[in-house]
Amino acid sequence: MKITTKNLNVFYGTKQALFDLSISMPENSVTALIGPSGCGKSTFLRCINRMNDTIDNCRVEGEILVDGRDINAKEQDVVQLRAWIGMVFQKPNPFPKSIYDNVAYGARIHNLTKNKSELDALVENSLRRAGLFDEVKDRLNDSGTSLSGGQQQRLCIARTIAVNPEIILMDEPCSALDPIATARIEELIDELKEHFTIVIVTHSMQQAARVSEKTCFFHMGKIVESGATSKIFTSPEHQQTQDYITGRYG
Repeated sequence: MKITTKNLNVFYGTKQALFDLSISMPENSVTALIGPSGCGKSTFLRCINRMNDTIDNCRVEGEILVDGRDINAKEQDVVQLRAWIGMVFQKPNPFPKSIYDNVAYGARIHNLTKNKSELDALVENSLRRAGLFDEVKDRLNDSGTSLSGGQQQRLCIARTIAVNPEIILMDEPCSALDPIATARIEELIDELKEHFTIVIVTHSMQQAARVSEKTCFFHMGKIVESGATSKIFTSPEHQQTQDYITGRYG
């Protein structure tokens, strides 16, 4: 398993947000996290690349292992961890820089290329992998914010994969997009899982069913059920799961 959590508990001050989560997520596949708003999906996602470290009163207990390594170990370099575990947010957030500089940003920080031609190749390759290069190749110097919403989200994915992570976390990456842009991102997720392990938070049952191999259903900070997506959606073990995926609540 690529990612494993054991008895993970998360607190914001005195309020507990996650309770005893033990999950495993396979390599080179898509794991979907579903559940009603406020159930802990995004909190859990932020634990995987230690984004919760930036919140003053947040406390994380338990283990999160990636390839068997404890990511909360004192010696773990957080900057390195976040290059290794990329994140794509709900709202596309390109930097106020050119399309080229958005993608080149991480490579420059981490010294991934030796010269301009290597950087050019890395930018092109990342944009190609994000399915965006042909649309922007003649305007690489334009601002990333000049693109449409769907293009901006693919630019953010290109920026994420440019530093060659092993894991990509996606927090509702399509919720701000129209159906056509959403379909394009879903196709892209399907292509990317050959090279990356992907964890996606989604409100859309249909999206979870389409893009993932494994699904975890969260409710009130706990995992009610997790397993193969096909099984969760066709014959869940818990009535609560059945009620959620058939739209009885949520």
